[in-house]
Amino acid sequence: MRELPRQLSVAQLSELFEGHTRFVERLSQLPDPLGRAREVAASLSDDEKREVLDAHPALGSRALSTRSAAEQGLDEVAELDDLNAAYEERFGFRFVVFVNRRPKTELVPILRDRLDRTREEELATALDELVSIAEDRWQRS
Repeated sequence: MRELPRQLSVAQLSELFEGHTRFVERLSQLPDPLGRAREVAASLSDDEKREVLDAHPALGSRALSTRSAAEQGLDEVAELDDLNAAYEERFGFRFVVFVNRRPKTELVPILRDRLDRTREEELATALDELVSIAEDRWQRS
């Protein structure tokens, strides 16, 4: 397992976080960017939080980055499209969960449960999950 890096470029962070966002720009300027990612995420404006979450591909999407496709697997769950749409309608940003190589069928109950939360709770959880994904990607690369 790789240790967390002391510095990462915008390109490296863009790959870990699925896009070049204002969040990635800020992290690239900091020592220990992954170690400080949760702190920086908490300080983002609402627009910046939505930007970084919406850069991540939707769970079950057919248009995935190579990394996301490997992490999410190929199994299809018909209900995911409807749940993703309901989630985005309710919260205004994309559902993000650390798949951690679990089949999508195990993620459906998580998505359902998270639909019952407040927007503030869900925003904090989604950002935390996003950072966990990036940390895992770094450590496995």
